[in-house]
Parts: sequence; structure tokens; C-alpha cells
Amino acid sequence: MLMEESLLIEKAVEGDLDAFNQLILTYQDLAFNVAYRIMADEAAAADATQDAVISMYRKLDSYRGGSFKAWFLRIVTNACYDELRRQKRRPSIPLEPETDEGDPIESPEWVADKSPGLEETMMNAQLEKAIQDCLNKLNDKHRVVMIMVDVSGEDYETVAEVIQSPVGTVKSRLSRARLKMQECLQSRGELLPHQFRLNNEEKDD
Repeated sequence: MLMEESLLIEKAVEGDLDAFNQLILTYQDLAFNVAYRIMADEAAAADATQDAVISMYRKLDSYRGGSFKAWFLRIVTNACYDELRRQKRRPSIPLEPETDEGDPIESPEWVADKSPGLEETMMNAQLEKAIQDCLNKLNDKHRVVMIMVDVSGEDYETVAEVIQSPVGTVKSRLSRARLKMQECLQSRGELLPHQFRLNNEEKDD
């Protein structure tokens, strides 16, 4: 597997588009999922992923070995940072769709999963929104680490390569991110499954 990837990289660096496309197919879903959690917007995540692919193609000759996945994810996160900075310089667009009168649409159709019942669908959509809202409240550095470890399942070493920091920094940021997420989600306890809620009697003691 590693040898196959290294050969693909070698061919891609030499200008083989088929090899480059195979690399993209291998990592595009992971790249988009990471970008989507960072950006909290599908269109922005798609733009950031596309920018990262273009940037990766241009920088292939600068790849110096090690984890190609970590190298590519670093390009993806940098593309997300660039897009977030651009968003801060222009008027924000609400993530929730609105009615003609400008009121937000609750539980919009594009969020809902049609298979469960209506009540379960609404709860799932609200919980997902609560999780994403809490992720959005984290600063960029904490959010990236949490997404990569707890959402994408990357190991500490890979994330350390992505953010170009020691493993200890990854663990420290992850610990702070988890604490902030816990505090944020507990404030919306009514949306959490029962096993994750704080016992009301314990909170009152």
C-alpha cells in the first residue's frame, strides 16, 4: 500500500495526471469532511477542497516524504483558514435558509433525513446543529485538532504533522477543545441523549 502510494506520488510529480487523479480519489472524501466541519458550510467546504487540490498539484514537487495524507490535510486546513479570513472581510451569509419575510426556517428540508420519523428527524437535525454551533465557537486551532482526532479519527502523530506542532500541543489543544465542547453542549442538555445529560439533582447539590 505504501509502495503503491509512493509510486503514485512519484508519477504525479512527473506530470502523470492519472496518478494524480488516483491520489485525489483516495483522499477527497476525507479532505471534504474535514473542510466541511471547519467551514460549517457545504459550498465553502467544496471551494476550500478544490483550492487545496489545485494547491497540492502545484506543490507536488515540494513534497519531501513522510505521511502524504498529513501533508495534504495541512494544505486543506490552510485553504480553510484562507477562506475563513475571506469570510471575515465580507458580509456574512446566514447558514439557515429564510422565508420570504426573512424569518429562519426551522428544521429545513435540506437538513432532514427522510428515513426516521418526523420527531426523530427534527431532534437529530437540532443535535447536529448544536454540535456544529459548539464546534464553531472553538477557535480555529482547537477546532481543527478536535475535528481531525474526534471526528475524522486521525492519530496524534498525523495531526501533529498537519499542524506542524509537537504531539503534546495536539493533546493540549484537544483537551481544551473537549472541555469547551462539553460545557457548550451541556448548556443545551435537552438535545442530548439521556446518557450524556448531567443529572439535574447532581447539578443542584
